[in-house]
Amino acid sequence: MAVKEREALGKINNYIAARTLESVKREFGLTEVIKLAGNENRIGCSPFVHTAIQNFFGQLSYYPDMKCTKLREQLAKEFDIDGEQLVFGNGSFELISFVAQTFLEKGDESIISVPSFGWYTNVTLQMDAKPVNVPLKNFTVDLQAVYNAITDKTKVIWICNPNNPTGTLLDQKKLLDFIDKVGKDIVIVLDEAYIEYIEGDYLDTTTLITKYDNLILLRTFSKVYGLASFRIGYGIADTDIILKMNKVRPPININALAQEAAVASLGDKEFKKIVQDNNKKSLEFYYSELDKLGLNYVTSNCNFILFDTTKDSVWIENEFIKRGFIIRSGVEFGYPTWVRISIGTWEDNVKVIEILREVLLNTQNVY
Repeated sequence: MAVKEREALGKINNYIAARTLESVKREFGLTEVIKLAGNENRIGCSPFVHTAIQNFFGQLSYYPDMKCTKLREQLAKEFDIDGEQLVFGNGSFELISFVAQTFLEKGDESIISVPSFGWYTNVTLQMDAKPVNVPLKNFTVDLQAVYNAITDKTKVIWICNPNNPTGTLLDQKKLLDFIDKVGKDIVIVLDEAYIEYIEGDYLDTTTLITKYDNLILLRTFSKVYGLASFRIGYGIADTDIILKMNKVRPPININALAQEAAVASLGDKEFKKIVQDNNKKSLEFYYSELDKLGLNYVTSNCNFILFDTTKDSVWIENEFIKRGFIIRSGVEFGYPTWVRISIGTWEDNVKVIEILREVLLNTQNVY
């Protein structure tokens, strides 16, 4: 007789991530591949990180600081918050898991706007709770529909803002009004993985923590800071929320190199601006080129763009891979003719448009 898993796990499909560089190289016999499917930072990370890692090599035999003291102090200063309002995770995945493990149990409901980050559904099901899906409206989280979906069983509301995979940003006033009218016994999670890519003035959500003790902000070092391989993110919330989440957080869950890299990254404002400027310039380039091709797209507040190829996006994805570029089909998001492409270097972006023109205009679409 086979060993049985927990009943709740039988409802879960394993999370499917973007294809890796090595797997594509092996499968397609390629020696050079550019990955633009995982919303990673193609510019890389700050040179400050390289120096910090090299300087830390002599301490590799010691356990990491469980409290992430240096990073905690730096972020507290950056956002003018209490250091005890921070919790650290092995990337956003772990932080999202902490939220579910802390606040969800059998019979509870969590509200998820779809399509959005798929891990919200996984962690809800892991806790034997029920995901309540609310469709986007015009590619954007529909706050009124989310509010209408609240029941006496609702425990957590997940809001990805800006939203992945669409790149849309919520209106500031509507978001504030929504937070204000949701019951204080419901946890509102604002997943702000892409917050640093927003242009212009936008609501500083860190200032809301003292007013709303049911609000959790989730942020990451994987995107604008280019530290995806280190796996480090953080949550900001009322100290009582943080104390509860720390009950499920494993001891020493953030490795020492990740802590050093994050601290170094925060100290390099110039590199951050280079990444942000490249993102802005690249998105403008995509808008211009897609307009010339007559293709619809969603204006993005993230480091990726979602657009309609008008063709089978799985076929489009494979045609790109054959040419050494990994992109993301929109099929899994419910957009069968759309693709999501991460912002790359300027050379990457130019090549993407060249391939797109070639595939759409010069290649017979057989599928």
